[in-house]
Amino acid sequence: MKSVLILEDEPFIAMDLQLAFEDAGAEAAVTVSCDEAFAALAERAIDGAVLDVNLGHGETCEPIAVELRKRRIPFLLHTGDLDRAGEALRDLEAPIMAKPSGSDDVVARLFELRGTHETA
Repeated sequence: MKSVLILEDEPFIAMDLQLAFEDAGAEAAVTVSCDEAFAALAERAIDGAVLDVNLGHGETCEPIAVELRKRRIPFLLHTGDLDRAGEALRDLEAPIMAKPSGSDDVVARLFELRGTHETA
């Protein structure tokens, strides 16, 4: 996996994931909104993504999830809002990792989805 999209509105979580993916040899495009994520998708080839479901101010990752699915890019949902976002999570039909999850575990899970045998 060469390039990963991270859509996460919590700076410390985003930084932790970015460093973990870079340690595993992947470039990480960190975004905090769907607009930023769409811009990153337009600028580079993305091999996989980690999406926070609720991005604040009523914004969810759903538009990006839909686009990733169209492009057949694997992604997982990384969320702490399992109860509140339950309906949205079911509609997105993607693997879910509850926060807090170790960043290395998130990296390993996304690599599994991509079908690689790389480890973090």
